[in-house]
Amino acid sequence: MQQPSDAPAIVLAKSVAASDVSTSTLLTDLTGPRIRLGAAALDTHSDVVYSAPTGPDGQPRPLLLDIQVPRSAGRKPLVVYVTGGGFVFAEKSNGLTLRSYLAEAGFVVASIQYRTVLDGATFTDGVSDVKAAIRYLRAHGDQYGIDPERVGVWGESAGGYLVSMVGATTGLPQFEAGEHLEQSSAVLAVVDKFGLSDLAAVAADFDPATQEHWNQPDTPLARYAGAGPGVAPRDAPRVNARANPISYLDGGEPPFLILHGNADTIISPSQSLLLHTALRAAGASSTRYVLDGANHGDLEFLGDPDAGLPWSTEAVMDLIVGFLRDQLT
Repeated sequence: MQQPSDAPAIVLAKSVAASDVSTSTLLTDLTGPRIRLGAAALDTHSDVVYSAPTGPDGQPRPLLLDIQVPRSAGRKPLVVYVTGGGFVFAEKSNGLTLRSYLAEAGFVVASIQYRTVLDGATFTDGVSDVKAAIRYLRAHGDQYGIDPERVGVWGESAGGYLVSMVGATTGLPQFEAGEHLEQSSAVLAVVDKFGLSDLAAVAADFDPATQEHWNQPDTPLARYAGAGPGVAPRDAPRVNARANPISYLDGGEPPFLILHGNADTIISPSQSLLLHTALRAAGASSTRYVLDGANHGDLEFLGDPDAGLPWSTEAVMDLIVGFLRDQLT
């Protein structure tokens, strides 16, 4: 993952409370072989403009995506990948090795930009952007060999939150904006890696100092949730409810695959458990894996090059590939 030099500092928790895994599967052996590429040829289309919403300056803000297409005959299922970035940045170049592994398994994979707080955006804009990308790719299915009936989403961290919102808000007009509105933004599968759910409780498992940091007003998290100036996330329950995917669940959601490390020092592991529990209570399908000792994905930009290793093992990536095959093929 890349982080702009002017991005706000990320505070890591000094301690993480023990995770409840009673309804999840705990993965304890994360030392197996790492994924390898080269199994299949891919064609890549870079910097494709999929939407151009109006920015705070009144000018269009082009949003780009990169597409990887297996070089084989026939239409393929589509997976839209949504990177993390703390709601501050959204580098579509992130996760290239993981995305390539999925594409080589027979999926068209599109990695997208979306609007962040630096664009004056809130969660509604970000969710709308992901849905706009899905509609664009459905509308251009002939060009990229996409089967428009087989579409899933996969996100990490802030991206995991956004794809969870996409899965929870099918058909809601407040999240549909932009071009190709004749196309559906519905998906058949959601992969959420260490994403958020309750934006007021992101640090619930952490030490008191880290909890206090995340509950300050005017942080990127508070701004993306839509809290006003000077308002801390914990002081805006109605705002948090609107921004929480759990608020929209009705049991009609697509199947979810949720993964989280129990040593995550950025997003409390209980965040994904809240969503997992709520999905099951609503009657939806949710499967959650907890990676024992794993942190928050790729943290090389914070000086921890080993944090991403468990997430790039064959054992973990094949869970994602297998889930998407089951739902989309």
